[in-house]
Amino acid sequence: MTLPAVLLSEEEVQGRVTALAELMSDYIKPDCVGICLLTGGIWFAADLSRALNRAGRDIAFDALWLSSYTDNHESGAMLIRAPLQRSVEGRQVLIMDDVLDTGASLKIACEIAREAGASQVLTAVFACKPDPMKDGKARDMEADFSAWEAPARYLVGYGLDDGGRFRALPYVGVMD
Repeated sequence: MTLPAVLLSEEEVQGRVTALAELMSDYIKPDCVGICLLTGGIWFAADLSRALNRAGRDIAFDALWLSSYTDNHESGAMLIRAPLQRSVEGRQVLIMDDVLDTGASLKIACEIAREAGASQVLTAVFACKPDPMKDGKARDMEADFSAWEAPARYLVGYGLDDGGRFRALPYVGVMD
C-alpha cells in the first residue's frame, strides 16, 4: 500500500495544535466541557485537550457522533449516532472537529449543545478548508478557532479519511 504524500508533517501538526491551545487558553473557562465530534475529530480533540492542559486549562471531555455520509457517499441527512453523555447545562462548551468544510455538522453540534443548555458554545477545528459555496450559498457557519487554513485538496490523515482509510496517519497527506 502506498501512503499519501505528506502535506503537513507530524511535527507541523503538533506545532499548530500547541499554538492554537495557547491562543485559546484565555477563552476557556474552568467549567468548559470539550465535545469531540466523532469519528474524525478524535485525534485533534485528544491533542488539543492535552495542549490546553499544558497551557493551564483542564477541560471535561465528551463526544458527539454525527454522520451525514457513509464510506461511499454523502447522504445529505444528518444522523445523531451517539448523543452527549455529560450534562452541559449552564457550562461553556468547546466543540472540536478535524475539518471545517460545509459547516453542516459543526452547526448541528452547536445547536445540540445550545438545546442542552450550554451557556456558551465555542468551536475549534484543526483544518479549515476554503468555503465550498454549494449552490451559490456560503457554508453553514465558521469556526471560532482553526489551527490550519487548508488548501482545497483531497486531504487524509490526522482524522481525515478516504473511505475510512488513512485517518490514523500522524500527518496530513494529499490524495490528489
